[in-house]
Amino acid sequence: MMWVATRRRSLWRAAQAVGLGLGLAVLSACGGGGGGDAVNPPPEPVPEVKPTRAEAARFLTQATFGPTTAHIDAVVAQGYAAWLDAQLAKPASLSYVSYWDARNAALGGTTANPKAGQREVLDAFWTQAVSGDDQVRARVAYALSQIFVVSMLDSGVGNNSRGLASYADMLGAKGLGRYRDLLESVALHPVMGTYLTSLHNMKENTRTGRVPDENFAREVMQLFSIGLVQLNADGSVKTSGGSPVPTYTPSDISGLAKVFTGWSYACPVSDDSCFFNGVSRDSERDIDAMIKPMRSYPQFHSSSVKSFLGATVADQGSNADPAASLKVALDTLAGHPNVGPFLARQMIQRMVTSNPSPAYVGRVASAFAAGNGDMKALVRAVLLDTEARSSNGLTDPSFGKLREPVLRLSAFLRAFDAKSDSGSWLVGTTDSNTDGLSQTPFRAPSVFNFYRPGYVPSGGQLGLAGLLAPEMQITHESSVVGYVNYMSMALQFGVGQNGYDYKATRRDVQPDFLRDTTHALRTLAATDAEVPALVDQVATRLLPSPMPAALKDIIAPAVLSIAVPVANGKNQDQIESAKLNRVRTAVMLTLASPEYTVQK
Repeated sequence: MMWVATRRRSLWRAAQAVGLGLGLAVLSACGGGGGGDAVNPPPEPVPEVKPTRAEAARFLTQATFGPTTAHIDAVVAQGYAAWLDAQLAKPASLSYVSYWDARNAALGGTTANPKAGQREVLDAFWTQAVSGDDQVRARVAYALSQIFVVSMLDSGVGNNSRGLASYADMLGAKGLGRYRDLLESVALHPVMGTYLTSLHNMKENTRTGRVPDENFAREVMQLFSIGLVQLNADGSVKTSGGSPVPTYTPSDISGLAKVFTGWSYACPVSDDSCFFNGVSRDSERDIDAMIKPMRSYPQFHSSSVKSFLGATVADQGSNADPAASLKVALDTLAGHPNVGPFLARQMIQRMVTSNPSPAYVGRVASAFAAGNGDMKALVRAVLLDTEARSSNGLTDPSFGKLREPVLRLSAFLRAFDAKSDSGSWLVGTTDSNTDGLSQTPFRAPSVFNFYRPGYVPSGGQLGLAGLLAPEMQITHESSVVGYVNYMSMALQFGVGQNGYDYKATRRDVQPDFLRDTTHALRTLAATDAEVPALVDQVATRLLPSPMPAALKDIIAPAVLSIAVPVANGKNQDQIESAKLNRVRTAVMLTLASPEYTVQK
């Protein structure tokens, strides 16, 4: 499709010019706000009225990996709240570990000597994201994976992909439970212990000068719970003398770091060999050591006084008790007043808008507090709030978010009922800037995710307007071209690989219009008179709001520029090729438009 190359620069300019409908009341680490506790209004769920199909599609764009006809029908019939409650009650449709184990066995591997790896984790992700019926659970887990980050780009994590599969399962299970339980599961997961170096972290040694590793202690506060600065109940920043009030100090980090000493591999006994190697002197290594919660090793746990965030664990003398220290630490973190607004803002950002008003943040934080840290209550409040559901957001330039590349791909695949030939959803890695998405699940470049929640593009109108645009951190000329190239190839050949363990003549994941030669879109593409209807049908699948006339005026002529030959009894292949190219062009121009890449 030659138009792709000519539109590369204009697509990038369009992304900049539209401002991406983004902005955000400033995140904790980014300044702003005033002093004093804000009055926290009660949650305001949207009045329960039956949504239109467009409204249902918009809701599903926020709540899932992309609308489908079946889910739109269900939301219209049930209403937002009833549909959401049914989703929140659904069990996980897939176990990452079971999926990984099954694929490993099929490849002839064992747990001790695996042949499966990172790819099978990604295959499990795409299986659930595109075909799983537990869409809200999966979507929330994906959002949490960008807050409680571990990354397969780290060799310790990447070389323990079965452990990462377990971590993904944990986010799916605990992500709709109590935040306190989620935080404990994160803290004790050996993959997190590997990534942030709390696995076999040892107590201080005054003789050698060794001090506990502070990595996890720092990040559990900064990124996983309370943030860098103190917040009011509505997420605005508390100030003193015009400056933000820090949430913690270096001494809090040092005190908390002592808590996370003496934790290492699950092992039958707590001897030194288990602590360092996961293998006791009298046993073999537990093949599940990277998926079981870490256990405590009192001999390596600091028994000295641990003071942090106003809490103190007394000197334990010769009776070091890692579990008791951990309980105090996690209770203190989970009970901190910052947790509600800190987590509320980020979950709103990940699912609805980069620019929640303080009132929106306050209502979600209030629902979270009223539910005693219930993540389901938080998710309900995020998705059902009047600010999320109001049609005002469709025209408000500060409302919405740039749709990250992974979610653009998943929405496309779901909109066009994509199927996996192998049943394994072999999408693979999509890291590349030049012909990929510049993003692969569970492969963030650092613990700070693919983008920071407080990111502001430099030198643009968003910064001048005081708005944030997190996903713009991975949006630049190379990545825009890479996205267009990737989707162009997806429309031409399908998505993913041909398959490394089965015979195949095409890419594994195929949208419906590539699979079906009698597809309705191809039928509409047959005649010039039906091209407007073709564009409308593509818009109905991909856009939760009606396609603007200006965009139609771009797409329809581009489609019409592809001539369909007059049948002569010998040129049916050319006719079918032209019809399919018309469909591809209509879909590609929609996928590249701001109306698709920006979620409103």
